[in-house]
Amino acid sequence: MTSAGDPRVDEYIGRLPEWQGSICRRVRELIREADPEIEETIKRSVQPYFVLHGNVAALLATRDHVNVFLYDPIAPDPEGIVTAGHDNKTGRQIAIYRDTRLNEPAFVALIRAIAANNRAGGWRQLQGQAR
Repeated sequence: MTSAGDPRVDEYIGRLPEWQGSICRRVRELIREADPEIEETIKRSVQPYFVLHGNVAALLATRDHVNVFLYDPIAPDPEGIVTAGHDNKTGRQIAIYRDTRLNEPAFVALIRAIAANNRAGGWRQLQGQAR
């Protein structure tokens, strides 16, 4: 089953400067590649979210970069693509600047890990089992 894109996410991306729109479109494609069952929605009135048995990721364009929020603090990041929130107890983020190249294979692997954790009950439950 492949989820269709949410037209509200199209609208969000369509309002961005071209360079940010390009980043958001590519991130969206990579999330779909990682797991076609991940669905798109809008939360907090305007912010694109990607969900599968809970939040997986969200997009937020800022003045000089695009944040990809990752809603899983335990999914492995062996390539070190997470740029902030390393000690955050609920999630992390990747900041993508205009001239930055995202490590796409590492990003897809990270999204797959988050989706797998969500399918297994979510990172909170998995973290509790590890104790």
